[in-house]
Amino acid sequence: MDRRSFLTKAAIGGAAASLAAPALAQDLPEVTWRLTSSFPKSLDTIYGGAEVLAKRVEEATGGKFKIQVFAGGEIVPGLQAADAAAAGTVEACHTVGYYYWGKNPAWAVAAAVPFSLSARGINAWHYHGGGIDLYNEFLATQGLVGFPGGNTGVQMGGWFRKEINTVEDLKGLKMRVGGFAGKVMEKLGLVPQQIAGGDIYPALEKGTIDATEWVGPYDDEKLGFYKVAPYYYYPGWWEGGPTVHFMFNKAAYEALPPAYQSLLRSICQGVDANMLQMYDYLNPKALKTLVANGAQLRPFSPEILQACFTAANEVYAELEATNPEFAKLWQSIKEFRSENYLWTQVAEYNYDTFMMIQQRNGAL
Repeated sequence: MDRRSFLTKAAIGGAAASLAAPALAQDLPEVTWRLTSSFPKSLDTIYGGAEVLAKRVEEATGGKFKIQVFAGGEIVPGLQAADAAAAGTVEACHTVGYYYWGKNPAWAVAAAVPFSLSARGINAWHYHGGGIDLYNEFLATQGLVGFPGGNTGVQMGGWFRKEINTVEDLKGLKMRVGGFAGKVMEKLGLVPQQIAGGDIYPALEKGTIDATEWVGPYDDEKLGFYKVAPYYYYPGWWEGGPTVHFMFNKAAYEALPPAYQSLLRSICQGVDANMLQMYDYLNPKALKTLVANGAQLRPFSPEILQACFTAANEVYAELEATNPEFAKLWQSIKEFRSENYLWTQVAEYNYDTFMMIQQRNGAL
């Protein structure tokens, strides 16, 4: 080996060694954050999103930026996660905006409200329709910065102790259902109940409630609802594509170097996609298992869906007239919603429908 060749290879080797540590980590500060989740560790798909964020941030920065993840209840109760991040008790949280709709309905719009958008539609609005910026205009008034950090896809309509065939069947029904959807369903005579996840099964078993919604087959299977409320309805029209958000204390986020801010945005988007992909992979098998164990699948009737759609629009009209923050976000979604479903029915709907027919015919 001649001297020139040796020096060239040595230089290349030295450069490789210097690049062994992530380039991003060079000359950047060490930062340690705490993140509180709204979810228990048993929900590996949803809670796991925060763990994925923390792992990828630490790997990308060579260990300089660390995020400690805490399950709901370890620092604050799950439904106070955003409050803790806004107050600076923690720097970050992983939560769903509609948990806080009672403070201001605008919280819910970028997460999920009845008859909004599908998972693909809401992500298109978030990332390319200005949704992230619009939501952050609102979150800034709460001391927060937020980015999408997960989606379950359209959820199921819940578990019922008896069949629900008409709107009349909803009257007087006691159902554990999320806040905003409960407000809509109240217009049809249903009595919404707020019950923590661990208390739902005994409430159903004792007849304290008549029905409950949760998420979808993979998460629902773990809770055993089919044993006491066998009728499993679909779709969950109140959550056509619910977005889970990472929310950061605004002052803490703005104090980060721009490189760390950019990294957080990118990894949040990766986690957002990953969660939906996990549910799409896990739900089919779980649904088959539930049916094998006795779950009775039932669609909500067109009459019920239409009545709920009408009731939802009445609620929106009331809110748009009185809440400008809600109105701004909802108007943006409405403008895109029409375009989105126009396109979806042309190619996606027809392709999926054809393939579903093949599946039912045993050709797949």
